[in-house]
Amino acid sequence: MSHSICRFLSFLSRRDSYFGMRGLINHQLSCCVNTLLQTFSATWELGEILDKWEGAAVREESRNIPLQLKRVLSAMKSDTSRPAPHHAFLHSLDLNRIRLGTQHDADEVFLSILNLLQHQMDDKHLALEIQNLYKISVETCVQCLDCSSVQTLNTYLLSLPLHVKEDHDSLEGCMTSFFEHQELRGINCCFCAKCEKKTPSKKGVKLLSLPRILSVHLKRFRNSNGYTQKLDCRITFPETIDVSETVKEAFSSDFNQNDCKYTLHAVVVHSGYASFGHYTAYMRHRGSQRWYYADDSYVHQASWEEVQRSYGGNHSRGTAYMLMYRRGSKEEVQQPQLSG
Repeated sequence: MSHSICRFLSFLSRRDSYFGMRGLINHQLSCCVNTLLQTFSATWELGEILDKWEGAAVREESRNIPLQLKRVLSAMKSDTSRPAPHHAFLHSLDLNRIRLGTQHDADEVFLSILNLLQHQMDDKHLALEIQNLYKISVETCVQCLDCSSVQTLNTYLLSLPLHVKEDHDSLEGCMTSFFEHQELRGINCCFCAKCEKKTPSKKGVKLLSLPRILSVHLKRFRNSNGYTQKLDCRITFPETIDVSETVKEAFSSDFNQNDCKYTLHAVVVHSGYASFGHYTAYMRHRGSQRWYYADDSYVHQASWEEVQRSYGGNHSRGTAYMLMYRRGSKEEVQQPQLSG
């Protein structure tokens, strides 16, 4: 093989890193964290907020999640073919009770990291910017079926937890089910202040606002008789979605956003069983808009057809567990193609 061909193949092997897609070594069962770091890296808005944070007054740097996350996301953007160094970030998680050498649930770790960012950043304005990046504001209404009185509570979610059927389902179907009214009876009865006792109720959730980044958790794990089972059923999801068209009845009268179109930019994939599994990720690159697949230190270019294989329905393949959508149509989030 000629020297020029060898150099060309070497360039191709490093090309993913030039686009800012670096792998991460699996260190003490860190595939869950590695996968989340890839989705955080693909969520460039998070990195831009962290870049504005000085962190000058940080004490105990080794324990500080926002500082270590800022450093590792910066390292993941550098143009080297070697896996990004992230041991310090893993160690900081371990010091914050997200232990190394332990199987973790990706959605739980995702929410824990966002919570730690809130509590450990000394710049509360920037901490709020990060929260608002993912914040889904909702209005929960509980109506007593005995006296018809209504109790309303405004709160927020950082990830939309969607129950899935044990048969074929879709993201649109899961979202519709989430916002449907539910009757609460028996042990699920709620306390009614007017009746002064627990009564049968009707519960509903309405959207008050949608975030820039819409994180969706497909709840594929079921607890039954003390055992946790994973549902490998097929759940389809679109590359672009208009939430206002998908769940028309889910919006509060106070909702005033015009743009409810979202484009998928990251998918967390789980392979294996509930008790023993492995996480990988698909990510869309900000500049080229190409899809990439990351399995720890191994990263390669992928296609939308490959992403669709994570719908599920086949026990031998990985299944989508979390979806990250960015507000804006596919054309609106499109960036100029990179040369080379």
